[in-house]
Amino acid sequence: MSMEATLLVLALIFYFMAAASFVAHVMTLRESFRRLGPALLVGAVAAHGLEIAVRSVAVGYIAVTAFDEGLSFLAFIVTAIFLLAHRRYVLTVLGAVIAPLAFLLTLISFAIHSGTSELPPSLRSAWLPVHVILAFLGNAVFALAFGGSLIYLFEDNRLKAKRPPRLRRLMPSLEKLDTLNHRLLAWGFPFLTLGIVSGAIWAHFAWGQFWSWEARETWSLFTWLLYATLLHGRVTAGWRGRRAATLTILGFAVLVMSFVSVNFLFPGRHGGSFGS
Repeated sequence: MSMEATLLVLALIFYFMAAASFVAHVMTLRESFRRLGPALLVGAVAAHGLEIAVRSVAVGYIAVTAFDEGLSFLAFIVTAIFLLAHRRYVLTVLGAVIAPLAFLLTLISFAIHSGTSELPPSLRSAWLPVHVILAFLGNAVFALAFGGSLIYLFEDNRLKAKRPPRLRRLMPSLEKLDTLNHRLLAWGFPFLTLGIVSGAIWAHFAWGQFWSWEARETWSLFTWLLYATLLHGRVTAGWRGRRAATLTILGFAVLVMSFVSVNFLFPGRHGGSFGS
């Protein structure tokens, strides 16, 4: 087994144990599981980041151009941002969503990996890491907002049903979850915007045009408009609570559909390995 594969397997093991710890904490409320989950995620991020670095050095550019590499990189970024947010907000329950999601994304990446394809010379540019990192940062922040919105709806339904307060100590308040949603959207939207702008500039240098209305660009614009509407509604129309959470989940669903459709249904120059 190569070093890359070994590191990815190690990351998978850490992700799985972290997911089990977070879920066990939700089920049992034991303090030991609460402390163990983030520590295991640190191990997962370390092994995963090293795997991505080793693979990138081997191919000579940041290894995110293939579908499986994109899934892997998204899992890494989502987890890293969660750990940073966790230091401030201590949202252990969110780890019960993020850790399984990271494990699933990484497992799929590992299962479908078929080797790294050669990147066309026209795409070997300094704009590659700029565009990719900005775009994935936006996607990762929106993934966290998605997870927080799922927890918001779960807690809101639980309170309305007047269920036993066993999880009251574990669950953040609805106000805290709504505030976190707003802040994550406010961070994710600029990353998404800069990702689109940097992609257009890169396309101009690589292909001679800023915009071609292919599937990826159209999906990106639609996603941008959706999140812009959501943020505008929060700021000017007072959209909060269930409406904001539901629209955040819808926005992330559009992101997922965009990612999958571009790679399998309407690949164009963005699918597979950036049109190689």
